[in-house]
Formats: sequence, C-alpha cells, structure tokens
Amino acid sequence: MKAQSGISLSNAAVAATPKHLLQFAVDQRYDDYTSVDHAVWRFIMRQNVFFLREYAHKVYFQGLLDTGISFERIPRIEEMNEILGKIGWGAVAVDGFIPPAAFMEFQAYKVLVIACDMRQIHHIEYTPAPDIVHEAAGHAPIIVDREYSKYLQRFGEVGAKAMSSKKDFELYQSIRHLSILKEQPNSDPKEVEEATKLVETRQKNLGEPSEMALLSRLHWWTVEYGLIGTLENPKIYGAGLLSSIGESVSCLEPAVKKIPYSIDAMNQPFDITTKQPQLFVCRDFEHLRNVLEEFAGKMAYQVGGLEGINKAIECKNAATCEYSSGLQVSGVFTEVLTDKKKQPIYLRTTGKTALAFKDKELPGHGIDYHKDGFGSPIGNWKPTDLKEGKKAKLEFESGVTVEGKVDKLLQRDGKLLLISFSNCTAKYGDRVLFDPSWGNYDMAVGDRITSVFNGAADKDAYNQVALVPKERTIKVPSDAKRKKLESLYAQVRQIRESKKGYERLGEIWETQQAEHPVDWLLSMEIFEILDTTNQQPELKSRIEKFLNNKKAQTKDLTTLIGWGFRLVEYHKKPEYQAALQASPK
Repeated sequence: MKAQSGISLSNAAVAATPKHLLQFAVDQRYDDYTSVDHAVWRFIMRQNVFFLREYAHKVYFQGLLDTGISFERIPRIEEMNEILGKIGWGAVAVDGFIPPAAFMEFQAYKVLVIACDMRQIHHIEYTPAPDIVHEAAGHAPIIVDREYSKYLQRFGEVGAKAMSSKKDFELYQSIRHLSILKEQPNSDPKEVEEATKLVETRQKNLGEPSEMALLSRLHWWTVEYGLIGTLENPKIYGAGLLSSIGESVSCLEPAVKKIPYSIDAMNQPFDITTKQPQLFVCRDFEHLRNVLEEFAGKMAYQVGGLEGINKAIECKNAATCEYSSGLQVSGVFTEVLTDKKKQPIYLRTTGKTALAFKDKELPGHGIDYHKDGFGSPIGNWKPTDLKEGKKAKLEFESGVTVEGKVDKLLQRDGKLLLISFSNCTAKYGDRVLFDPSWGNYDMAVGDRITSVFNGAADKDAYNQVALVPKERTIKVPSDAKRKKLESLYAQVRQIRESKKGYERLGEIWETQQAEHPVDWLLSMEIFEILDTTNQQPELKSRIEKFLNNKKAQTKDLTTLIGWGFRLVEYHKKPEYQAALQASPK
C-alpha cells in the first residue's frame, strides 16, 4: 500500500509516523538514476567491501547483507522497507538535509530518512551533502545491532525534545545551502566562498549553544563519525565514515586525533563540509547510551523549572511547558513571573496556544479557542472549596490571586488539570494578569513545571507546519553529451551482466576516449571485464596505460584509480566472490 506522496505504508514504522513529519517525504524517483549513478554506487560499495571488512565494526558487513543492499545497483526504498520492517524500522526518502528536530523525531519513530540524491563522480570519495550512499549504505546496516538501534531510537526521542534557537535554524539553512552548492558540478567559486563565510559567521555567532546544538554535536561524533573499541585499534561505525571511501581510509591514520568519548564531545563543534581532524572512540554501544542519558538528565524536558521556561522563551518558537498535574501548555512563551526566591509563579504565551494531556490535545482547547495566547499561575493555593457553578477565590502562596465563578473542573487520571472560570480576575500585587472583559479564564493546575520541550505536545492537532526547506537539491542536467556517456555506461553494464557482447568493448572505449576524455570510471569498468574474462589483451593493455597516465597526471585520481586496480586484483579472491554472491542483485 502506498500513500499519495509515494510513501510506502506497508512498513509499520512508516505507517505510524505522524503527518507533520511525513510532509518532508518525497518520491525516490528511482528511474531518474542514470547508469553513471549506478556505476558510482557500484564502485563505492565494492571498495567498501574491500576495505571495511577489516576496519568496520563487525556488525556492518552482516548488516549490509541483512538489509538487502545490493553492491551492484542503488537500492529502492520499498525494498529496504521490506527488510527494515523485519527489525521494526522503516525508511522514507527526503530532499537533502532536513531540520535537525525533524531528523531526530523520525529516528524516535524508528524511521531512517534517506536523502535520495546520488553523489556525482567528482565527489566519489566524500560528499558534502547527504546522499543515498551515506543513508542506505552508512546508517542502515548498523541498525541491525539491537543495542545500537535502541541507542538510535532513544537519541531520536531525546533529540525531538531538545530546545533549539532561531540561530540554530539559520545555521542549518546556511549549511544546507553550502552543501548544495558544493555538490553542484559547475558551481561558482565566488558563490561557494560567500556561502562558506556565512556558515563560519553563523557558527561563530551562535552564542550560548542550545540543547539541540549540543545534542547535534553528540550525534555527529557518534552516529555520523563515531569509532568504537580501543584508542589503539578502533573500528568504524559512524555512517559518515562508512559511506566515505576516502575518509574511511584516512580516519584511522595517526594524523587524525583519537579521543575517548565522553559528554565533553558536546563542546567540540564540527564542520560538515570537510574531513574531520579528530574523532571520538566509545568502548561499546552501551557507552553511547550512558553518555546520552547523562546529557538528557540536564535537559529542560527532564529538569523543567525556571531554567526550562527561560529556554522556551529564548527559542521564540512553539514549545511545551508541562505542569506537575500532567497538563501541557503548547505555544510561543513570552513571559515568566518569579517570586523573591526566583521561583516561577506565572507564565504566559502569545498567539496560538493549545492544551494537551499525555501528548493529546484536550477537546475544546486547541489553537482556535486559545488563539490570543494563554496565561496561568504556577504553584499551590491555600485550601478552598471548589464547586462547579460556585464562586471561588484562590490565594496562591506566591501572592497571585484568582477570583471568579467556577464553570468547569477538568480532571484526568484522578488529577485536576484545569479550572475554567467566568467573570474572573487574576492579579499579582497591583498587576492585573487577567480581566473579566477578556472573556473566560482557563487556569492550569500544578505546583511546578516538571518538563519543558521543543514543539507542541500534539503536533498534528496544533497544525505545526514544519519549516520544509524551499531550496531544493540540484539534479545534474542531462544534456545530449551527458546522455551519450550514460548510454556507454549502460552498454558496459549490459555486457557485464549478460556476459555477452565482449567484442563491442573496444568500440565503446574508443567512443569514450574521443567524446568523454575526462571520464575514467568507464575505462576502469571495461578494464575489469577484460581482466575477469581474459579477453582482448591488447585493448586491456591500452586501457591500463590510459588509466596509469590519468593516475600520474591528475592528483585527485591517483588514489581512486589505484583503488580501482587494487579491486580488480581483489575480486579474483575467493572471499570477495563469496561476498558478492551473498549480496542481493
């Protein structure tokens, strides 16, 4: 079964994902992948098998097989959902970077977001933008480990609650823009330079990092760029490393500093568009969970109180304050009054506000009813008799007074959540907090604020439209010349898979040499076929000479072509053939 947007609802995890998240989902548009895209995928995946068998965490290679990811072609999201569904996870396609809060919340629902762009050949070693190699071949295989998948889900739950700031979102937008420019084949260097400066400026002027900014660093140094084991002999588990054939090799070199992982990693900023100068090494996946819980214990959603309310005010976005009764107030918080002991005694929102209990909106208390904001005391009042239809005066220990006719006492699970008054006045000293002319007064009940977290409690009911990025990732234009190159790649693929038509390889190579002299990967694919089949030794020798010349003349290709030759030798070995046979086609 599919939703209209192309989202597969046959996967239980995806089907359970709320609407406000699914607005980020896009169609994978599988048929838009070209034969060049599939060739780039194949090169990366086969290199990964060669290198990562020794250097990745032991679960990675088994995970590649278990998640049904082919070494030969880009995977379909529907196929991945079939496999991921067996371990309780799912996947949706998205367009490039999505906001961190949304990314985290998807994780909480056990859904991987997969950026479906495919990196271009000039970024085959490392891409500055998220792509399907990073998501499908980096993230997906590791989650077959039960301990790790629990960590990932828990991180999502914690991250979805993290308070963020306006500056966080501005930084996210500038990073997304820079990554799109860097992945564009013919981007203007001046434009890239300006975008880089904007990222650097916004990073320097973040001020005190928000919970989300700090948590994003912990996510980066574990889920994306984490190492595991000992400092002397760490293994790779971070998806950013697993999906980068360049950095997966260089990250283990002595030049990259290895630091024992701890909560202090939250103080280490990162640059998303370049290789990392240092990495953190955890002992095991349980170690990750312990550090996460240590961080979570200090967050507003667990601490609440004045500190939490102030974070809600600072973020200038929808947030939720939860009273000790369980009543949740969701809106944009603008003010908190405190007593002489600096304890919060009254809070206020401005604009659309909703009331909820256990993350479900209370009937009649949505944003249409509370469209002009909400204000309510916090704390205990002196004992008084409360009856519906009778007048009452509540005198709070803080000095706040609320006086009016009690229209309704709202209870849930045996607790009083809300008192609705008519003809009501609320005061604190000489200050009028609520006047009868303003309408009816709904007063939250609770002696303290126990939790403060990002976003509305019931996001779908609150109609919290996520800030879906307007700037789309850039698809490489496919002109007539490019289409001819794609056709050559498709022909070579057909010959390799059908094991027929080897005599045409010479003509294909000559065409590539004449019309696409910059390309090297097609030559490597033809060389591999000739080596495997022991055919046309003269042609093989000419191609080898061409590749060696490229290797010598072009610095960027020295390593890549060297790896290509190494792989041709390796693929003859029994262990590689066994791995290839195990991989889905």
